[in-house]
Amino acid sequence: MDHDGEITLRAGVARGAANEWGLVLAAAAIPYRLARDGDRWRVVVGVGDAARAAAALDAFEREERPPPPAAPAAPEWGPTPAGVVMGAALVLVYRLAGPRAARGAWFAAGSADAARILDGQWWRTVTALTLHADPSHLIGNLGAGVVLATGVCRIVGPGVGTWLVVLSGVLGNAITALLTGDGLDAVGASTAVLGAVGVLSGLAIVRTRRAAGIRGRAWLPLGAGLALLAMLGSGKGTDLTSHLFGFVAGIALGATAAVLPLQPRWRQYVLATTAIATVAGSWLLALRG
Repeated sequence: MDHDGEITLRAGVARGAANEWGLVLAAAAIPYRLARDGDRWRVVVGVGDAARAAAALDAFEREERPPPPAAPAAPEWGPTPAGVVMGAALVLVYRLAGPRAARGAWFAAGSADAARILDGQWWRTVTALTLHADPSHLIGNLGAGVVLATGVCRIVGPGVGTWLVVLSGVLGNAITALLTGDGLDAVGASTAVLGAVGVLSGLAIVRTRRAAGIRGRAWLPLGAGLALLAMLGSGKGTDLTSHLFGFVAGIALGATAAVLPLQPRWRQYVLATTAIATVAGSWLLALRG
């Protein structure tokens, strides 16, 4: 029973817990006593100290409470040669098309000529991604592109990953054509490369936000993506507009893919095949035209 001017803060606890709470109160210089009720104990303090004592015990319990279990890691596809295959395809097209200075038929038919894209030649948004002005242009995009495309495909699979990279580049070219009118005639995989940066950022943003206890860090991947955009996509002679829109499109596509289940193996291969067929079909349309 409490005496006059006293209040019980904790009741029905074992002696060990009561002693532990007593140490907390003693450390805070709060007078207390332990009262026994059969084989259980109570922690009693003066009424005037009740609020301060309750705050001290609550703070102690919050510190001692185990952290919530971490969310299970999102499943990933794992190692895949998809990025290397995409790089090999770029090398093959360069061997067939040659450099831009040669003024070959492939550049005339497949560059991202905005006026012709707006005139209905949509396939140029695809074919332009596979053309490169010269060897250094090709090598620069191969170095970053293979690594980034492999990263995307490692997470979501070779089929989904290939489509995400290609679509982000296509959307970047298409949006740029809409905004610039006839002021664009670009080539290069760099829009898709920056799209892959956006895809990785979108995937990381959503997965970080869904992980327990680290919601405040969800925008860190976006900052990393913007840094890569500045490093890879804004050099001298680059088309910053298409790079930016490829990156933004990639974020949207990556965020969408992050909430979808990992596709089974057979469906990944079907998607990869259709992505390759779409690029090849775009070139057939371009060269026939």
